[in-house]
Amino acid sequence: MTDLPKVLDDPLVGELARLGVGYDDAPGYPVDSIAVLARSGLLRRFAPVASGGDKFGDPVERHYAMLDALRRVGRGDLSVGRLFEGHVNALALFDWYATADQNAWLRELLDQDAVFGVWATQPAPGVTLIEDDDGARLQGAKSFASGAGGIDFAIVTVRPADGTRRLAIVAANETERTDASGWRVRGMRASMSGTYDLTGYRIDDPALLGAPGDYDREPRFTAGAWRFTAVQLGGIEALLAETRAMLSDAARADALSRAALGHAIVATRTAWLWVREAALRAGREDADAAAFVRITRGVVERAALDVMEHAARLVGTRSAFTEQRVDKITRDLSLYLRQAGPDQVRDTAVRDWIEHDCWGEDPLW
Repeated sequence: MTDLPKVLDDPLVGELARLGVGYDDAPGYPVDSIAVLARSGLLRRFAPVASGGDKFGDPVERHYAMLDALRRVGRGDLSVGRLFEGHVNALALFDWYATADQNAWLRELLDQDAVFGVWATQPAPGVTLIEDDDGARLQGAKSFASGAGGIDFAIVTVRPADGTRRLAIVAANETERTDASGWRVRGMRASMSGTYDLTGYRIDDPALLGAPGDYDREPRFTAGAWRFTAVQLGGIEALLAETRAMLSDAARADALSRAALGHAIVATRTAWLWVREAALRAGREDADAAAFVRITRGVVERAALDVMEHAARLVGTRSAFTEQRVDKITRDLSLYLRQAGPDQVRDTAVRDWIEHDCWGEDPLW
């Protein structure tokens, strides 16, 4: 892997990694790390052009640039990567569904380095949109709401009394609505994925994004998961780089250790190939994009588990010391990989492959 030195030497990666140590020791919303992203220009780069975002030649070019940014941030700090991925997701929803007025509003907020997220997970019975004589309000809460109380705004899924769910834009930094007390975890501590109570939150028409059903539009909904695999890929790459840097002279001279590192290199590069292809297909909105991304999730998970095991064996006891970055990356990855229903997701993808030709127009096989 010829680009491994870049994983360690990239100034953005280095600064996020340095700051991440402090947030790991004392969990809290990573204000300084988000400021690093703002100074780098990444917070607005993937916004709609109408909101001041970069102009790309086509959606594929945009997705490849996004892939590079997501994996770089993931290399530095997976918690910050999770927050950045949510921000990028929100900007994509604005790009697809926002009105001219909403894009103008977004531009003003991005001028102030505002951070957005997307919250869809919720405890039963979910978040409902209630309309009465006084207007519209929300009832319910969001759980695993990354950045709750820290990010500025979130796009949340809400269900009207009739019809399919839709999207609403809400303030996400109201402390009285935030409860992060339950976010007591070994990894991903700075993602601050707490609970956010939206009960009584007033909604007007400009706060509703897109039409009912837009959030669930395929392949955008399912294929969008490629973004978090890109962040996870960055974590895997960083773990491999740190492992190589920590190899003892004895390990470097040992054929069995070199073989183990070779397996880790293959696993990492395999994940990269799948994520890159997933970004391509999602950017083109291929008919098989959803099926391909579902499989990619499993490929990245397997690669991460393999690299974590090889790292622990190659580095030895030092890999478990809290001051070692290998330990932090491993803890963060272990939690970040725990997306819902991985076996069911892969089974759905395999059934798609059985029933249809999911190799696409440009197979790599």
